[in-house]
Amino acid sequence: MSRQIDYYFSLQSPWAYIGHRLFHDIAASHGISVNLKPVMLLDLFAETGGLPLAKRHPARQRYRIVELKRWRDKRGLDFHLQPQNWPFNARLADGVVIAALQAGLDPEPYLQRAFPAIWEQQQNLADAAVIAGLADAAGLPGGDLVAQAATDVVGAVYEQNRQDAIAADVFGSPAYVLDGEIFWGQDRLELLADALKSGRSAYTCET
Repeated sequence: MSRQIDYYFSLQSPWAYIGHRLFHDIAASHGISVNLKPVMLLDLFAETGGLPLAKRHPARQRYRIVELKRWRDKRGLDFHLQPQNWPFNARLADGVVIAALQAGLDPEPYLQRAFPAIWEQQQNLADAAVIAGLADAAGLPGGDLVAQAATDVVGAVYEQNRQDAIAADVFGSPAYVLDGEIFWGQDRLELLADALKSGRSAYTCET
């Protein structure tokens, strides 16, 4: 049986955006199957003790900006530190990923457009028309997927992803779970690549 990675993320997350391209390349180079699991960050934070950005200490907020600048340079990206339409309710934009999966479609082309649409082009991904346009540009049936994304069926999967995240000890985005081992944050991608290359067994919290 081939190895798989559960990928917990939200389009709301700048760190998921920063790491997405590299993660996709790492998974592809190792022939790893990826389970895309969009999750509502605020609900996950509330359950696991995290704080929304606006409620964090000012020192943490200032340091976050420095880190964004560092990783922007490190990953060779060009994005706004505070996009005009961020933060936003990512329920519909994330839901399109779930709707695509349910329809047997690959949402990756949509993600490759949606992340930069937020962080580089400052588009509003709380707007159904914007989301549908991005999906259309990715060769997907945008209108149909947005309509499906708004349903309770997709909402139930979104909630299940949150429960799965909590059960897996995931507490933020992005998180990559390989054989039960959590790699939290795009700054752990090199460690994930090392684990895949070595084929080692998963590390646990047991001593």
